Amino acid sequence: MLTIGVDIGGTKVAAGVVDDDGEIVEHTLRPTAADRPEVVAETVADVVRELAEGRQIEAVGVGAAGFVDETRSMVRFAPNLAWREEPLQKKISGLVGLPVVIENDANAMAWGETRFGAGRGQPHVVCITLGTGIGGGLVFDGALYRGRWGMGAELGHMQVLPGGRPCGCGNIGCWEQYASGQALVKEAREIAEAEPERAGILLGLADGKIEGEEVTEAARLGDEASLAAFRNLADWLGQGMADLAALLDPGCFIVGGGVSRAADLFIDRARDTFAERLTGHGHRPLADIKLAELGASAGVVGAADLARRR
Repeated sequence: MLTIGVDIGGTKVAAGVVDDDGEIVEHTLRPTAADRPEVVAETVADVVRELAEGRQIEAVGVGAAGFVDETRSMVRFAPNLAWREEPLQKKISGLVGLPVVIENDANAMAWGETRFGAGRGQPHVVCITLGTGIGGGLVFDGALYRGRWGMGAELGHMQVLPGGRPCGCGNIGCWEQYASGQALVKEAREIAEAEPERAGILLGLADGKIEGEEVTEAARLGDEASLAAFRNLADWLGQGMADLAALLDPGCFIVGGGVSRAADLFIDRARDTFAERLTGHGHRPLADIKLAELGASAGVVGAADLARRR
């Protein structure tokens, strides 16, 4: 059975035809403007029609970065995008004439990794996606946990620091303000501004504008400010996983998302911090902390498989 998975990001839509084994038969990428909901639905419909041509497609799964309701049809709210009470399932289904399932993008990624990636064979998985913000997905006893209203596992919006940085969700001190791509860049910028002598390599690479790519490259070249920013991210990530373990006691954490491409700069320290700050450490098993295996395809594969199981 062939289904189509779609992963909606802030600047692009990725989509693929996926078979029963989680293999992508054909893949496409299309730019879009996530601040214009009507354009997003039309873009998704375009890529679905393109991929479906000449194939028998059973259903479409769409991973969307937002709070998806319990019916998996509407995006209630998106902290970093323009969706508010957006009836995405109805719009896309009406345009393509196929059954459509809407899922939170991190849930889709978690499902893809658990079924076909780093979480294979693991009954209790917490998936953490480090991108612009932090997404999360929980798979317990082989089932995706969504919560009563479909909005569970919004891990990035646990408030970890009272009076901390303002977040796009409307609260302050959320975890994603300290352990995400935007947090990494913000930290590096703050250090570079306060102590430019520690950021010589970074400032030379950035040419006036510090972004994640420059921070990563500078860190690999030994830039002190960039390395400090990665250490800070690692400590917040490890602390957050320790807190989640106290609540959920998973057997496995999977860390993915765009920031994980620089995992060599932070994952070992995050593991050490997790072990040090875990409640009851030394008297309980340590969960595995793995890197995602499916890369940028995880959301597409997961959304397609969830549509297959609708």
